[in-house]
Amino acid sequence: MVKTLKRAAPAVAVLGLAALWMTARPAGQATGVPSTKNGDWTHYTADIRGSKYLPLDQINASNFNKMEVAWRFKTDNLGTRPEFKLEGTPLAIRGTLYTTAGTRRSVVALDGRTGELIWSHSYREGNRAAIAPRQLSGRGVSYWTDGKGDERILYVTTGYRLIELNAKNGSMVTSFGEGGVIDLKKGAVFGKGQQIDLEQGEIGLHSTPAVVKDVVIVGSSFKEGMTVKTHNNTKGLVRAFDVKSGKLLWTFNTIPRPGEFGNDTWENESWAVNGNTGVWTQITVDEEAGLVYLPVEDPTSDFYGGHRPGNNLFGDTLVCVDLKTGQRKWHFQIAHHPIWDYDLSSAPLLADITVNGKAIKAVALPTKEAFLYVFDRITGQPVWPIEEKPVPQSDVPMEKTSPTQPFPTKPPAYARQAVTLDELINFTPELNEEAKRIVSRYRLGSMFLPGVVSKVEGPVAALTIGTTGGGTNWPGASYDPELHTVFAQAANAGIAPIGLVEPPPGFSDIKYVAGTAGQPFVEREGPGFGSAADSPQRGGALGQQAAAAAATARGGAAAAPAAPAAGAPAAGGGRGAAGGGGGGLNVQGLPLLKPPYGVLNAINLDRGELVWQVPHGDTPDVVRNHPMLKGMNIPKTGQQGSVGLFVTKTLVVLGDPQITTTDTHPRGAMLRAYDKTNGKEVGALWMPAPQSGSPMTYLANGKQYIVVAVSGGNYSGEYLAFSLPASERPSTQAAAR
Repeated sequence: MVKTLKRAAPAVAVLGLAALWMTARPAGQATGVPSTKNGDWTHYTADIRGSKYLPLDQINASNFNKMEVAWRFKTDNLGTRPEFKLEGTPLAIRGTLYTTAGTRRSVVALDGRTGELIWSHSYREGNRAAIAPRQLSGRGVSYWTDGKGDERILYVTTGYRLIELNAKNGSMVTSFGEGGVIDLKKGAVFGKGQQIDLEQGEIGLHSTPAVVKDVVIVGSSFKEGMTVKTHNNTKGLVRAFDVKSGKLLWTFNTIPRPGEFGNDTWENESWAVNGNTGVWTQITVDEEAGLVYLPVEDPTSDFYGGHRPGNNLFGDTLVCVDLKTGQRKWHFQIAHHPIWDYDLSSAPLLADITVNGKAIKAVALPTKEAFLYVFDRITGQPVWPIEEKPVPQSDVPMEKTSPTQPFPTKPPAYARQAVTLDELINFTPELNEEAKRIVSRYRLGSMFLPGVVSKVEGPVAALTIGTTGGGTNWPGASYDPELHTVFAQAANAGIAPIGLVEPPPGFSDIKYVAGTAGQPFVEREGPGFGSAADSPQRGGALGQQAAAAAATARGGAAAAPAAPAAGAPAAGGGRGAAGGGGGGLNVQGLPLLKPPYGVLNAINLDRGELVWQVPHGDTPDVVRNHPMLKGMNIPKTGQQGSVGLFVTKTLVVLGDPQITTTDTHPRGAMLRAYDKTNGKEVGALWMPAPQSGSPMTYLANGKQYIVVAVSGGNYSGEYLAFSLPASERPSTQAAAR
């Protein structure tokens, strides 16, 4: 790190010590509580309600294309080597940005006007971080203030510690926890309650804690669940701590213990020998009602549940709990006995809507299924009926799937949910026929199609979509409180072949794991694993890049790829990018499915209707330049991948998940703006790499900025900031901040 003015002394007394250099924050900043109404971005999702909405209009359709790069912050030196999957979204508090960056998962404070480093903090954890299940630099930090000058930054380290920092100078708040640190592995258990090993026990998190009032709420996560080594893994949990002292306030067990609600859904006492069901994405809160909304993931394992008969609450469940006590208020399970990697990936969106003349305090849940589930957030009652319908049943030995699954009647699905013959590539009859021959070796079916035991003679796997890398993934969606509309980007071509094989001898105690018959067994560690600063180097200087690309390739082979030299592993699949072992699903190098490959949707919550849907992203180079398509007029296809967005007074803003080279721009990706009322693209700015972290916007000294993290392929992590040149700024500006 670069030394600025002075070195912090107190932090270096803690085990695993942080190297920390700092300078004072920009002068002239007032105290008080920051607010999105004033141009602050106070939470990962802009606010604690998950909206990703700021009421700004200095940047609009008339001037979006006139923006210039205001500053850039490269993350290469924040760790022992560069990172190629930067997923962070900064906070903006009165003109200062706070975020995570680099393979050490450093926390940095930046001057929002210039990008200048104010202070930097990192915590050295050695092997504990090197083997952690959730590596990468994380998705950001959280902020708390008493409104009287006490301001703190909270984040979760790679090795699963919660740390609190002084927002002004980056020093550790020693009155919090033990010298500023809470060891989150303490209290994490497996089996019937055995404490996991504090060094090697599997649990982590790279989402941001939820901070509301004087409470910080922290979820949990694990390795990819496709080729796990034991079904008796660490159990998921959510905990709340006092934000000032670090005192534990409550714990919610996502696998219910005996005597807790839902324990009977784990038949044959299978609760005792299974794990996972973490909350790895963002948590949102209704501060007024005192309710917390927990989106829970799969139990162990993602594709096979033979060791856990029953519906397995609270797997794949939205759970509402009391902010003060953690007691369950209501829940809804979107997939009974989860075996599809449908785990809840997105922050629940709190929305005050009007349906048939009735005011409803609602919560809307975007999903990888591409269903938007909408509930009364106080009572848990669905706003529109959700019907239980018969679904295909598994023929895998020992597997016992649920005979029915829930299907919302409104809003309609906003991306593909199944692979059918009608969805196959159809640019030419020849390509369509070849696609049919390819899929004839696989099992096709409707949504909730279970995996199959892979056979060389077929079926090789079950072809699913909207599972591992479909629909809306971890970048989540956005809610506009003025239009009562959810804006959601969705991956629309991420086929996941779910094939199951018996694991190699000694690898796992699970009967079946993800794999393909006749092919070498591959452990699927997930994107980013092995990238931590202290992890062993993999394959030379760009080993992390290769590992990330390989992880994406295993699950993204059916997607519309970027040009080979610099794909977009960071944005291509998100969490769950690795599929079920069906690489090579393409037709003459083209996507197996017909366009669009990625879409942007507007869904009105007063009516439960899809207002508009447009392709998002340039047509991939592999399609535009394919010799078999020469001379054909192919409309804009959009791009496969998962990217986040935000909404302002007039715009929806998000970037491309892949790079392209076109007649209108050099090799790179575009940051795009759409008119939020009709989906018309009104602006596009060039970026050197794909969007890999969700964008955000803020005001600093009356000037609006847009910041987005880019990375992928051979381009290492960088935060880019855009703003209008002085000649384009409106004469009526917000007051200087």
